[in-house]
Amino acid sequence: MDRRSFLRTSALGGTAAAASTLAAPAYAQGKRVLTMVQSWPRGFAVLDDAANYLEKMVGEMSDGSLTIDKKAPGELVGALEVFDAVSSGQADMYHSADYYFLGQHPGYAYFTAVPFGGTAQELTNWYLHGGGQELHDELGQIFNLKSHLAGNSGSQSGGWFRKEIKSAADFNGLKFRMPGLGGKVLGKLGASVQNIPGGELYQALSSGALDGLEWVGPFADERAGFQEVAKVYYTAGFHEPGSGLALGTNLDVWNDLSKQHQAIISNAAMATTHTQLAETLANNGAALKRLQAQGVKTLQFSDDVWDAFGAASKEVMDENMGDELFAKIRNSFEESMAASSSWINKSDGYYVAQRNRVLGN
Repeated sequence: MDRRSFLRTSALGGTAAAASTLAAPAYAQGKRVLTMVQSWPRGFAVLDDAANYLEKMVGEMSDGSLTIDKKAPGELVGALEVFDAVSSGQADMYHSADYYFLGQHPGYAYFTAVPFGGTAQELTNWYLHGGGQELHDELGQIFNLKSHLAGNSGSQSGGWFRKEIKSAADFNGLKFRMPGLGGKVLGKLGASVQNIPGGELYQALSSGALDGLEWVGPFADERAGFQEVAKVYYTAGFHEPGSGLALGTNLDVWNDLSKQHQAIISNAAMATTHTQLAETLANNGAALKRLQAQGVKTLQFSDDVWDAFGAASKEVMDENMGDELFAKIRNSFEESMAASSSWINKSDGYYVAQRNRVLGN
């Protein structure tokens, strides 16, 4: 058995039988209906906004011949069960963050964010013009998925804490929510890392089950209400400099779609990526001011804490290099990021620094 067949079989496990009995595509009066499970509760700022926009665009672009039936967590499967549900054929597609699924393959981290990785623009550059889409597809073939980027929430904040982080040692024993490889980095620093779905975070923080958490950024965090139960907010984080969301479609369902409907989904997903990023960046500044007005103290981690993040991040990334596909994805991503940043640093980055200096921002 080749590596791909082995991984696909082991990943699906007991759900393999379900995949073999994939239900026929749902049609209503000649119109195709796709069931989409998502990891976000209804009404969640930024993330459910992106799912709603995707649903709307697919319906409008197809003139109603292709529609999405959204299912929030608990309506069909749990928030972190969406990958397996779509892979096995229980649902047609999912909207989520692929770094939730490191247990399926660590390479999925790159299609959300990795520590000290690319900004939103650098991620998109790689995905569209540096081989990222093709590598997402290569991963997806293992798990019977066709994948797309379908959102980006930009640079994520360092997180909410009950007390200030004076040194890297303060992470030791800290009960902290952070998914993806960033969570593994904090684990290296001694944190007790938990991957809790977004809809459960407020209760976990308010009850003391968590000492801190990271979510998205000021606009989404304000709507979640974290400022009511924690007052220390680090505005820059190492873990998600440009966080992509993903649309995963069951590969059998995808192959059964017309070329027109495939093109509609692909373009709606990319439109969602750009629209969500703009929504987030347009609203974060005003939301941050509102948080500060409610007594939230905004801080930055010290250089020695950033150095600890960096050392632990390299260790975590290197631990996965024994996997051939992870190494292929990492090398492709880093090559593209270096090429993008070599110009961005000399143009946009330098310009923004000079603009801030001249205008006193």
